[in-house]
Amino acid sequence: MAGGGTKPRPPLGVSTLVILATLIALFSLVPLGYVIYMTVATGWDTVVELIVRPRVGELLLNTILLVLVTLPLCLVLGVGGAWLVERTNLQGHRWWALALAAPLAIPAFVNSYAWASTIPSLAGLSAGTLIATLSYFPLVYIPVAATLGRLDPAIEQSAASLGLGPWAVFFRVVLPQLRIAMAGGSLLVALHLLSEYGAFAMIRFDTFTTAIMIQFQSTFNGAAGNMLASVLVLLCMLLLLAEAKTRGNARYSRVGVGAQRLATRLRLGRHEIAAQLALLALFVLSLGVPLYSVVRWLVAGGAAIWDPTEFFPALAQTMGYGLTGALITCVVAFPMAFLAVRHPNWFSKLLELSNYITSSMPGIVVGLAFVTVAIRLVPGIYQSAYVLLAAYVLLFLPRALVNLRAGLSQAPRELEEAARSLGRSPALAFFRVTLRLSAPAAAGGVALVFLAIVNELTATLLLAPNGTRTLATAFWAKSSEIDYAGAAPYALLMILISLPMTYLLFQQSKKAAGQ
Repeated sequence: MAGGGTKPRPPLGVSTLVILATLIALFSLVPLGYVIYMTVATGWDTVVELIVRPRVGELLLNTILLVLVTLPLCLVLGVGGAWLVERTNLQGHRWWALALAAPLAIPAFVNSYAWASTIPSLAGLSAGTLIATLSYFPLVYIPVAATLGRLDPAIEQSAASLGLGPWAVFFRVVLPQLRIAMAGGSLLVALHLLSEYGAFAMIRFDTFTTAIMIQFQSTFNGAAGNMLASVLVLLCMLLLLAEAKTRGNARYSRVGVGAQRLATRLRLGRHEIAAQLALLALFVLSLGVPLYSVVRWLVAGGAAIWDPTEFFPALAQTMGYGLTGALITCVVAFPMAFLAVRHPNWFSKLLELSNYITSSMPGIVVGLAFVTVAIRLVPGIYQSAYVLLAAYVLLFLPRALVNLRAGLSQAPRELEEAARSLGRSPALAFFRVTLRLSAPAAAGGVALVFLAIVNELTATLLLAPNGTRTLATAFWAKSSEIDYAGAAPYALLMILISLPMTYLLFQQSKKAAGQ
């Protein structure tokens, strides 16, 4: 029985969990191993010949310019929007708080479709910047808004009492405390910029990902495409290092006893109208234009575009892959999350890191890795649902891992031990206490992975079995043929499925911030 100083054993053997988590981590390193193997197998001279050429320089310039221009715009919009809804007396700030997160429900390639069908001349860097900024600024806004909501206002009030004006307080006190949220959001935006294919292909803007896809379609896994993928992975690694450097080791949590005071909302006064107009313009551009475009094409297409023989199979396959992939991902993430919470050490951190590295890679690199490994080692499973689901698991494992870890950390171990001391078996105590308490977080993880799978395009195009037609691939096939009316129903469904998941993501960020 528990008590008497005897430490109860976990319901599952820790050694078993360590073995499972290690196997998963090794499996997650397949894409990175593929890139290293292909670089070595190609030979140094050929690598230099394929990488050091004008075309790679052009792609590198396009990609770097895209990141350098888009990131500051996303930061300005994300931080500015978060500050307005969290720290000012803006009328309707509760509504605006949700409205600024809503554009995340529209996949970037659907946003590109809307703008390209509205303004056909859109192309190049400026168009790519416009679409990427409108699609990805919520990735900065959501974490910054959550962080602003939990900042201790006492520091700002102290700075104001020392004579600093509102702008000086913001730049010298508030902004430094947002560094982690801004760095994390910027990393997400940058990784999306590197991995996005559909949005930039539609407006004819060449980046590494679009070039790799063209190489793959023309030469089928040629050396040139693989070397472009290796440069892309190198850029991802540099971004991860830059984010870690920016984050630093400073402590930002509140210390001391007592309840935190509520922040005093700054009065906008005569700036209220300008703030409302700015937010309205952002809302119209990021959400209004895509929705208007989809509705316009739905009306133009009429009833003929709702062909049930095409529409329902795509919806069914999307739901099937989404739900199956999300459930498998959460099950696979569980051993790692459990070790990270109940047995934290350097090894469990190393296991976690391996998954984050893989998930930071673009879907096209993961897809190419699975294509190569499947053809060379297990050709029988090439273009099967197993390979596609495995790619989904690796790409989106951290989304489930973060949620599971949060849920397990909020389930006190003492409650499980109390259940065992009352006569419950270890397994029953675990299932009825710990698993039950962490179930809402696990459900959130399933929802977020499901959302990602529904909107995933690149890996699905590469790995889907013959005959597979998800909403994303069906939309892409129609829009690539300039059949904008035919693509509209698929775009509408992806948005409708994504909206509740985006709301859930926003609410979870608030809960994580203690709001």
